[in-house]
Amino acid sequence: MRIVLSLILAMLTAACATPRKAIKPGGPVTVGIVAINDFHGALEPPRQSVTTVLPKRPDARFPDESGNVVQVPSGGAAYLASAIDSIRAKYPNLVTVSAGDMVGGSQLASSLFLDEPAVGVMNRIGLDFNAVGNHEFDRGTEELQRLVKGGCQQLSQRKPCQLETWAGAKFPFLAANAIKPGGQTLFPGTALKSFGRGRDKVTVGFIGITLKATTDLVSRENLQGMTFADEADTVNALAPSLKAQGADAVVLLIHQGGRTQSEAPDPSDCANLSGEILPILDRLTTQVDVVVSGHTHWAYVCDYAAINPAKPFLLTSAGVFGELVTEIRLEFDPASHRVLSKSAYNLIVQSAGYETRNGRIDPKPEFPQFQPRADIAEYVGRYTAAASEFVARPVGTLGGVVERPGGDGSNRGGALGNLIADAQLAATAGAGAQIAFMNVFGIRAPHQIVPAADGSVTFGQLYAVQPFNNTLVTQTLSGAELRALLEQGFDSNNPVQFLAPSHGFRYAVDMSRPEGDRVVSMSLNGTAIDPAEDYRITTNSFLANGGDSFSLLIRQRDMVVGGSDIDALEAWLKALPPRPVASEVRAVDLNPGATPGKPVPMSKM
Repeated sequence: MRIVLSLILAMLTAACATPRKAIKPGGPVTVGIVAINDFHGALEPPRQSVTTVLPKRPDARFPDESGNVVQVPSGGAAYLASAIDSIRAKYPNLVTVSAGDMVGGSQLASSLFLDEPAVGVMNRIGLDFNAVGNHEFDRGTEELQRLVKGGCQQLSQRKPCQLETWAGAKFPFLAANAIKPGGQTLFPGTALKSFGRGRDKVTVGFIGITLKATTDLVSRENLQGMTFADEADTVNALAPSLKAQGADAVVLLIHQGGRTQSEAPDPSDCANLSGEILPILDRLTTQVDVVVSGHTHWAYVCDYAAINPAKPFLLTSAGVFGELVTEIRLEFDPASHRVLSKSAYNLIVQSAGYETRNGRIDPKPEFPQFQPRADIAEYVGRYTAAASEFVARPVGTLGGVVERPGGDGSNRGGALGNLIADAQLAATAGAGAQIAFMNVFGIRAPHQIVPAADGSVTFGQLYAVQPFNNTLVTQTLSGAELRALLEQGFDSNNPVQFLAPSHGFRYAVDMSRPEGDRVVSMSLNGTAIDPAEDYRITTNSFLANGGDSFSLLIRQRDMVVGGSDIDALEAWLKALPPRPVASEVRAVDLNPGATPGKPVPMSKM
């Protein structure tokens, strides 16, 4: 999608209503912004692709004739660095930013080393600012501060500084609405960056915002009393101050986002935008010029004035895992301190091809092909080599491919959710567990485990789908409380989520019924759940701390904390003969057509 024309026309129309100062002889000043989001420590190419359409053929018979839909292999830190360099070469004035979740939910080679290499990559790429996302808190606020400031103090389960003495981030983390118990922000909330001198000088102000729902997405012990103020209220209070300090434009870096729906996939499209970011944007001051968003792992470029004419923002998001990078272009009149035009598009970070079980995904010559930047490749190689023994270690066997169909766009766990729940039930039998649940949005890409020809699977495969190092928590709920827990997956506080249950447990839902009365049946081993009877329930610690708005699990009775979720999965897969694929449907939607349209699964993104 190209939105330059519409934005320029809108600005010219607005300018006609008031006298305009002539641009000085030096002419407009152009500033480029390179934006990414949700990198998630994706050091290596994630073996994923961007789905898009080929550029229209020069000989197209009609202007609206579309190209073929293709998959473009993309991602990897060394390729991302080269793509950013290609944009940097076009702009004497450039700033590079991230809208959060740079770390957390990361590839094993980054997570094993506390995401130091993820930040190390961004140091080398030349990132200027990162807004704090929810995943930055996965290991707690103290460990996050160590990661930013440097040092080798052990503040989490893993030992820091294993491959290098950690010096910290060379760029600020911004978190204007992340409030410590004493009332101070955890990190600075704003920053300014100026370009040029004298009459040609322009200044861009930045505000970093974490989504308010972080308290629902992070274990409470890792937040240590942190609260998150309203996103729009915080921005509206800070933008005038940036303007007073000389900002000619205000750029919001916010870890919240939306999704689009279009007939032909295009990472720079904005068709049918929906999601949690819309009510925030509709309340923002028009002193904000550009909004760089994230969290939903979706890609879009939007002229928001086409959605709400009173809010002429440029809104962008670059997907996930460094598979795309957004090039934003701002033109200023330095004499009048006005933004003359703003435009953006999402550049695919095309990398090397790879094999899938459905065939090979090859590079597409119609799109730019990047070569891995040597220094980044060497740096990443040090960490991937150190992690290789963990990645390649055989852990067990499977009787076939297990997957979560639909990936991030689905609210079901599929066979993969069943497998994880079964493993957690078995691991906590000693604590009396009768039922286990897995939050399906906590199942990460690639959303499947594909065993080798002999049925074997590796630790790296398990970690790819379950990277959060949660512990298992078993506690007591009555049958009535169990029903209320499931109802929280279908209320208005979060996207609809069918918790994936362990074998023997079944439940059915009718979304046409009123909120709070949608779970119509529950059974364990064929016997209906008794509302007055007690049951022992296992979840991961994220859910047990109220994650995904499942607040009913907080401080239940007779709590027993067990081992880690990934250890449970590994132990389950050591069985011989290999575990069969449990593909039966354990959570039934009796009225699929009545399911509310909540398209943004926020959990653990």
